[in-house]
Amino acid sequence: MTYAQTLSAAAAIDRYEQIRHRLPSATFPQTTQACAGLLEIADQFDAFLLDSFGVLNVGETAIDGAVACLSSLRAAGKKLIVLTNAASYTLATAVERYRRLGFDFEADEVISSRDVAARRLGAFLPDGRWGALASHDDRFEDFDVAIDHWRGQDVDGFVFLSSVSLTDQHVQALREALDDRPRPLIVANPDLVAPRENGLSQEPGYYAHQIADAVGNSPVLFGKPFNDAFNDAMDRLGTIEPRRIAMVGDTLHTDILGGRAAGTRTVLVRDHGLFAGLDTERFISRSGIVPDFSCPSI
Repeated sequence: MTYAQTLSAAAAIDRYEQIRHRLPSATFPQTTQACAGLLEIADQFDAFLLDSFGVLNVGETAIDGAVACLSSLRAAGKKLIVLTNAASYTLATAVERYRRLGFDFEADEVISSRDVAARRLGAFLPDGRWGALASHDDRFEDFDVAIDHWRGQDVDGFVFLSSVSLTDQHVQALREALDDRPRPLIVANPDLVAPRENGLSQEPGYYAHQIADAVGNSPVLFGKPFNDAFNDAMDRLGTIEPRRIAMVGDTLHTDILGGRAAGTRTVLVRDHGLFAGLDTERFISRSGIVPDFSCPSI
């Protein structure tokens, strides 16, 4: 079987809480301010970091009103950066995909967890060979290390980019390989789930934490909520103070936690992603991860 499986929002939150010890810590406001959308609070910010799935798009469909909202923010002089944990696409492919959905992002306005990981792999194995768990059609020209699809061959480390082509045999083989010989497991998509047209798909982070629990080999995770992704975004934004930056996302344990840990303020989008159709208050109360703002859509 392949992992086109879905997970409920409640189960995803349960799992995020179980692996909370592997996530950054942060401080949060006491309460969340409701707003109709980003334009209502735009005067409080100079830049917006935008999650993709659940904020700009659901699967391969742009969310109604998202393109118009970003156009208005640009007209008001706001800087925009997509900060996404989608690691299945090269930068060029990602930009092309956003433009196909109607967005006008330039290459320097898109930072993916794939890019964040690729810039740092050489520090782990300067001369080693990497095996990639990735989609069947992925190519790795954007990596400056020796890397190819992992199909059971002996490698010095593993890079987990996508679960779209993953099978239960892959997961079991990876567990056995790490148990037999501990070696780096780099996860370039730390999300547990992502919103698709048919529900919440289980993402690389879901399986990486499962493997870590089973074999005791702690993965190295790149992307939200971890600092390297936010550091790269801050570098692009230059001298803008973190308090004048809003991290906009649909997930408490990645977007909101990560933004607050990086010193930004945060906006939770409720209607299209992890919490679509649900009351967010009970999840906020349970996790203690409190966004600065909450809106139905951007």
